[in-house]
Amino acid sequence: MSAMIVHSLWTTAAEPIDKIPAPTIEYAQLAPALIVVGAAVVGVLVEAFVPRRARYYAQVFLTVVALTAAFAAVVALAAGGYGSTKARIAAMGAIAVDGPALFLQGTILLASLVAVFTFAERRLDPAAHGNRIDSFAAQAASVPGGESEKAAVKAGFTTTEVFPLVLFAITGMLVFPAANDLLTLFIALEVFSLPLYLLCAVARRKRLMSQEAAVKYFLLGAFSSAFLLFGIALLYGYAGSVSYARIADVVDGSVRTIDPALADTMGNDALLLIGGAMILVGLLFKVGAVPFHMWTPDVYQGAPTPVTGFMAAATKVAAFGALLRLLYVVLPGLRWDWRPVLWAVAIVTMLGGAIVAITQTDIKRLLAYSSIAHAGFILAGVIATTPDGVSSVLFYLAAYSFVTIGAFAVVTLVRDAGGEATHLSKWAGLGRRSPLVAAVFAVFLLAFAGIPLTSGFAGKFAVFKAAAEGGAGALVVVGVISSAIAAFFYIRVIVLMFFSEPKEGGPTVAVPSPLTMTTIGVGVAVTLVLGVAPQYFLNLASQASVFVR
Repeated sequence: MSAMIVHSLWTTAAEPIDKIPAPTIEYAQLAPALIVVGAAVVGVLVEAFVPRRARYYAQVFLTVVALTAAFAAVVALAAGGYGSTKARIAAMGAIAVDGPALFLQGTILLASLVAVFTFAERRLDPAAHGNRIDSFAAQAASVPGGESEKAAVKAGFTTTEVFPLVLFAITGMLVFPAANDLLTLFIALEVFSLPLYLLCAVARRKRLMSQEAAVKYFLLGAFSSAFLLFGIALLYGYAGSVSYARIADVVDGSVRTIDPALADTMGNDALLLIGGAMILVGLLFKVGAVPFHMWTPDVYQGAPTPVTGFMAAATKVAAFGALLRLLYVVLPGLRWDWRPVLWAVAIVTMLGGAIVAITQTDIKRLLAYSSIAHAGFILAGVIATTPDGVSSVLFYLAAYSFVTIGAFAVVTLVRDAGGEATHLSKWAGLGRRSPLVAAVFAVFLLAFAGIPLTSGFAGKFAVFKAAAEGGAGALVVVGVISSAIAAFFYIRVIVLMFFSEPKEGGPTVAVPSPLTMTTIGVGVAVTLVLGVAPQYFLNLASQASVFVR
């Protein structure tokens, strides 16, 4: 009897509970991200089970096929009306399938496909010990200059793990602009950041500089993730939910039912403002806006150049997509609070990036500060808070990503005995040594400067027009002044290449394989097509500019 009494102290007769409902996942609508993450997992298995000499070809084939299939899935979804009439929230409220999400996913996949060709390039360096080598360390885990590294180089190893890492990063980038709740946003951020920290550390040349860049990026990235996570916690306390639509309803005041557990905090504006500001800090860090830009020049300079090109293009697209969704879907009711803040950020970003770029002597650092200035220009479109603002930002991101990847692909070709010759003085007279490479680079620089008949001009015009119509005329004036300052240092590089005498013993231009040629060719083609005939693509962006809620 006593045993029964004791037993009943910690057990009670429980009512039979209903089964936990199974989640409903719309696999077809999530196909682009699922294809890429599936290929990434297969890539890890390839590393484990395929013999070393066959891995490179297997990984390149797998990566290209996966990105092509994922892009085909995006096109199929858009053709099926998921960008317009059938736009919906999938995966139990976690992911939005709508116009902006599909447009940005398509841009990320195409840009990544072009960037992956530069990862696979193996003809730029002279062959070592009879083996062709790429831009990545022979054995990433070995100490720079140590015995194990020398042995790995001698054995002709190549780091093919970069391909699954890139696929994992792309998966995070595909989910990031489509995330429809704050937890999905945070998980996507970590999924694409962690592989990038690793990719920045695996340069074959200048190993220590590359590892320093990765550590800086990791430490500052951890800070920004912490800001984002803290902001998510505060917004949850404010709205009692991490879902975008629910938070937006609480901000608008259309929700009257208060969760009793959150009665003390729900609807507290201090939580909303501080939480919103912290999430904004996390996203502006990824975008590279001043004053959260300090990582950009060091990381762009130290990372392997193919990784820099990929990161500069794809990360910006994903981060601006997430920023747009946050401001237009979650916080439109706070417009009067966040617009003045973004005005200030956009102005210092445009001017800061353009002015500091003038003093740079390294081509990769110059392109890094140029990317900071471009983040400011894109923010002008974000501030417009109109459908035209969204479509102009989408168009600018698509145009900018291909110019950037093309420009960094050209940087990989100019080499001396120590690898890439990135110091500007070494580019003097490049136009006489290799007129074609210098001409292609000049096209990219003119696009960055926003000269007519290039995609840069069409993008800037669209963004500034949207900003002016959205009541941000003063911002457009600052943007035009910044563009004029920026044009100075772009044209200075062109003058250096074509009107300076080549130095004795200067760098040579490596003859790339068709892979890098394809990357550069696509970059030039997109730059000129979007510059000469942008209307079709502007229309495409405007059709894709409506968010689902």
